[in-house]
Amino acid sequence: MRALISDTAGRSITWPKRTALAVALAALCLLLFLPGFFSLPPMDRDEARFAQATRQMLESRDFVDIRFQGEARHKKPVGIYWMQSAAVTLAGGPEQTAIWAYRLPSLIGATVAVLLTFWVGSSLFGPVAGFIGAVMLAGTVLLGVEARTAKTDAALFATILAAQGVLASIWLRRDMRDGLGLGSVLLFWTALGVGILLKGPIILLVTGGTVLWLSVAQRGIGWLAPLRPKLGLSVMLALVAPWLILITIKTNGSFFAESVGHDMMAKVAGGQESKGFPPGYYTLLFPVTFWPWSLLALPAFPWVWNNRRDPAVLFCLAWIVPSWLVFEAVPTKLFHYILPTYAAFALLTARAVLDGFGKARPWLTGTANALFAVTALTLTGAMAALPIMVEKRFDPLSILLALVTLAVLAYGVVLYRREWLRRSVAALTAGAFGLYLLAFQVVFPQLETIWLSPRIAEAVERVRPCPDSVLVSAGFTEPSLVFLTGTGTVLTGDGAAAAKALAGDACALALVDQRQNQAFLDQAVVDNIQPVPTATISGFNYSRGRSLVLSLYRR
Repeated sequence: MRALISDTAGRSITWPKRTALAVALAALCLLLFLPGFFSLPPMDRDEARFAQATRQMLESRDFVDIRFQGEARHKKPVGIYWMQSAAVTLAGGPEQTAIWAYRLPSLIGATVAVLLTFWVGSSLFGPVAGFIGAVMLAGTVLLGVEARTAKTDAALFATILAAQGVLASIWLRRDMRDGLGLGSVLLFWTALGVGILLKGPIILLVTGGTVLWLSVAQRGIGWLAPLRPKLGLSVMLALVAPWLILITIKTNGSFFAESVGHDMMAKVAGGQESKGFPPGYYTLLFPVTFWPWSLLALPAFPWVWNNRRDPAVLFCLAWIVPSWLVFEAVPTKLFHYILPTYAAFALLTARAVLDGFGKARPWLTGTANALFAVTALTLTGAMAALPIMVEKRFDPLSILLALVTLAVLAYGVVLYRREWLRRSVAALTAGAFGLYLLAFQVVFPQLETIWLSPRIAEAVERVRPCPDSVLVSAGFTEPSLVFLTGTGTVLTGDGAAAAKALAGDACALALVDQRQNQAFLDQAVVDNIQPVPTATISGFNYSRGRSLVLSLYRR
């Protein structure tokens, strides 16, 4: 490793200063990611499913198989469940019902991803560009959402960045005779192994696409020799193979049939889970998911094109283009799929900012300004209006914070138009913080109408006739309800089944949607019981897009 790292402007930065910048980035990540981290209830459906499966892993002490209640969860590997299990154990154990403990791997993964972006960017474009690119990545909407969500993508992003950082190192030194240190070799292959345990082949798609693009440009694969593939593959297999063998034995091979044959192939063949969209979906979402930096990213395109043969720029293009094309081509599209490319976008944008964008096209700048303004007004306006629209409640704090956020963002745009670009980055980061504070800390946690499961859990705790009372829910079957009321909670779409359960267990409670209420009461007559209504919970099920009125009954 070098004692000094020099950027393209010829300035140098010492290791103590680099460490100080890394600490500043970590602090910035906490500032941007912590609003809402503790106060947002469990979100349906993915987050609640991941968290509940982790809890059951801890309850059963079975760290091989993955289950949500009695249903096998064989769509994804085990890595995130192990990470969440470790975090929850440190936070108090499986009885821990606070969702923040399950979110810790995502918070750590997102923060590590930002720090690794600084590392990769320092290698490619110098430490100043690396730092600015890391700041940009931390401020994006997409990473902010993933850092607060207890699922795989933020942790996976960190492993991808670790692997890409090693690739960048050997790419930039491909014409030199010095080899790659053993630590870097182990980092690359360990990152691949952990990434596979987190989300299967996705990490191989990103790194493989990068390698393929660069190998075509280099007209050969000799530049990869420093990775020592024989040693590396052994390390990767040592990480991945034990669990794959155990889960294959435990499930008689059904894990691969489900994860590869059903889940992955279904996504490739057609839109899965009503998430099918045509190519161009991610491009259209980019001004929102990369916000607020879409203001700077679009004018940076001419600079990127003009410098496309530069080795560092070429590396970033190899990182972005193959993965982007594949994700756009696959019919199943979820907005977070494209996250692995956002570090490269941030670094290219940062380098272009430092170079003053070169010859930015006026129409690109105008388009970027318009998209930025529309997105900023829509997001902040929606946050200010949601309490009024959803709960008919006037919230002065959300309106005030929305106005302050817009003022800071407008100041950032003014700085940008005056070509004070570094100051503009600082102001836009502050504006992004204002939006995330508004959305995740002030508005969303207070919208009781959309958080049905926490209110149901509170009602159950108040009226349960026995310490081990089981809840049977007819018509409201969201995973967050299981997470908050216990693994034994029974989910059904049949009101009659809820009445039968109540008749068979004097300690049971029944939660019945009004659409199932008549069937529930009719079956109660047949079973000769008189259910006693104890609470009524009304609200909006955002997963299904419909209003609900739920009644809680006991014997």
